[in-house]
Amino acid sequence: MVGQTRNKLRGAASEPSHSLRSTQSRRRRRATGTGERELEEEPKKEVKRPELPLRTRRRNLPGGARNYSPRRIRNLKTQNCVPVEMVTRPDFLNGRFPFLSSLLEQLWDKAQLLQRRQVSGRGAIGIAAFVAILHWVHLVRLFENDRHFSHLSALEREMTFRTEMGLYYSYFKTIVEAPSFLQGLWMIMNDRLTEYPLVINTVKRFHLYPEVIMAFCYRTFVGIMNLFGLETKTCWNVTRIEPLNEVQSCEGLGDPACFYVGVIFILNGIMMGLFFMYGAYLSGTQLGGIITVVCYFFNHGEATRVMWTPPLRESFSYPFLVLQMYILTVILRTTNNSRRHFIALCLSNVAFMLPWQFAQFILFTQIASLFPMYIVGYIEPNKFQKIIHANMISVFLCFVFMFGNPMYLSSYYSSSLVITLVIILKRNKIQRFGVSELHFWVIQGSAWFFGTIILKFLTSKILGVSDHIRLSDLIAARILRYTDFDTLIYTCAPEFDFMEKATPVRYSKTLLLPTVVVITYFIFKKAIRDIRCVLCANTYLRKQLLEHGEIIFHTLQLFAFTPLAILIMRLKLFLTPHMCVMASLICSRRLFGWLFFRVRFMPLILSLVSIMSIQGYANLHNQWSIIGEFNNLPQEELIQWIKYNTRPDAVFAGAMPTMASIKLSTLHPIVNHPHYEDADLRARTKIVYSAYSRKSAKEVRDKLVELHVNYYILEEAWCVVRTKPGCSMLEIWDVEDPSNSANPPLCSILLKDARPYFTTVFQNSMYRVLKVN
Repeated sequence: MVGQTRNKLRGAASEPSHSLRSTQSRRRRRATGTGERELEEEPKKEVKRPELPLRTRRRNLPGGARNYSPRRIRNLKTQNCVPVEMVTRPDFLNGRFPFLSSLLEQLWDKAQLLQRRQVSGRGAIGIAAFVAILHWVHLVRLFENDRHFSHLSALEREMTFRTEMGLYYSYFKTIVEAPSFLQGLWMIMNDRLTEYPLVINTVKRFHLYPEVIMAFCYRTFVGIMNLFGLETKTCWNVTRIEPLNEVQSCEGLGDPACFYVGVIFILNGIMMGLFFMYGAYLSGTQLGGIITVVCYFFNHGEATRVMWTPPLRESFSYPFLVLQMYILTVILRTTNNSRRHFIALCLSNVAFMLPWQFAQFILFTQIASLFPMYIVGYIEPNKFQKIIHANMISVFLCFVFMFGNPMYLSSYYSSSLVITLVIILKRNKIQRFGVSELHFWVIQGSAWFFGTIILKFLTSKILGVSDHIRLSDLIAARILRYTDFDTLIYTCAPEFDFMEKATPVRYSKTLLLPTVVVITYFIFKKAIRDIRCVLCANTYLRKQLLEHGEIIFHTLQLFAFTPLAILIMRLKLFLTPHMCVMASLICSRRLFGWLFFRVRFMPLILSLVSIMSIQGYANLHNQWSIIGEFNNLPQEELIQWIKYNTRPDAVFAGAMPTMASIKLSTLHPIVNHPHYEDADLRARTKIVYSAYSRKSAKEVRDKLVELHVNYYILEEAWCVVRTKPGCSMLEIWDVEDPSNSANPPLCSILLKDARPYFTTVFQNSMYRVLKVN
């Protein structure tokens, strides 16, 4: 049900006190690529926010920029959690300051208790629940501050979901607005709007299980609340400044957009609780879990972008990878594993892979980290075989749930599982050759490496998916410096660029990088010592030496995540949180027990956290200082024109980010969209983007007619925008089509006079709609 509607002004242009926020803190909207924004964008300086009694709206800025109006007061004060650094207990405080002395004694005792306490009982669950709620509140605050989401109309909220985010949300909206859940599910499984005139199963193509599950939960929630007559949302009319008309804005879980982002933030809040349990278990002490959480918060801008781009696939997928790695750590450490451990591993694998098409490559790096451990002897063959079986079952389940999607059977991940299982089963036969231990390792490693590549190539050819772009293809293009139209569309997007040079500096300022480097050095030193002993020790001594394999696994996984993050900045999502988990080992007595007998443990840890908090608090304060309001008047005008001036079956083509918004907000058919991995879709997009090339207008028109396009949306910014050298559309086309490099740009010709092959029927400061003649 909807609460009583009330009127509320969103500011007036005549009020002189309502000044715009400093433009220095604006985040620019990029028009290129398929992505949306980088992991972290910090304002240059703090902006003062005067008191304002009413929620305000300001004038509209071009290009979807946000007005930074002083709409409300934000309390930026945080809890004073001052780390206490103690080397010796000051006895002179007993006489002059007995209260302070008593407080320091209590802090010391509690810190010692945390350091000794193992990960069990209600205390650990209570801390995990607290940090989960804390992270949820942090995400909600950042998202609301960034967009003023609670005050936006339904159309404005949809426009905030740009690029592929809008595409994913459109299917959630379809199920929610359908007469029934099953009918909505049938509509997205037989979709004709996304790649007109083709009929595609979008659940299979776009990994839409999160949207299906959330739509079912939303319909169930609203149905139950309506049954009992309870309100689910409150709406009001928002009066905007001229010439914009009045709009309705609703808040509450009964609003589909609020429910959608709310579930995502809850899931990622729970993830923080998992990080605490994960770090505590790995380090053997609850203090290690706290170190993990603290490092994550201090490096929050480098660790996630869920607060800026909630609907992206990793927002649903990554929390289950944290769970999966936690379960795998338990399996590696525990001597006698029960069946439920491997069942939990299998189910967490499925939950990680179903929402995200790139998840399989991450699991491939995991197998690549486990296999050397098996070769050397950190994992028993029987246990490793059970891990492989659990992974293979999870691949099969995903293959079934995704309606036979061949991508699951033709990946490096599935190929490595088959080769690994064959090597385990043939291990004894290889040993009969009588080779030395070192040669035995080399034979197994070479067989795994070349066997995985050959099997992946064969399965891709057999299943006909060799033309699909995967994460491994982008990485190979980075390493080999190979460029073509498709790879440039990806790599010119900021999130697919190389890691910024400033990123290691930011890691160092919070002491995350130095801490992990020190920990890795001691682990590496231990591994080298173990390997040397294995090559010259008997079987019994070898068993005693190669313990704590879970620590070696996390180090190898760190070595895998590091080059991935360097090559593709988006993959910092995996590196930064893993570094935070590794930082928990600074509290591990297994690793640093020899040091804790020589120096006081607690003063060392508290000093480390104190130094971390200097830059860490500054990073958090920068995030809290980002205050904005989403506003994209040109796109709103475009959408309104399409709704009221074109037929419902009119087919549109244009830039991928814009097409996602057109499909979401107008429900018109489109021929291309931002989900660029599919080979057929890439071919369609290449035809559509030829309007920004040097081809002739007639050639482009003829190709668009073959795609049944009625209207083409031309964006002037795409004619000239250049995110970096070699990344303007014209430069990309010159690489792809050098034969026409001497011709004038078609885009400039269409902007001057689109006739006779096109007719301009709508234009504003950002968009031109060309009717295809």
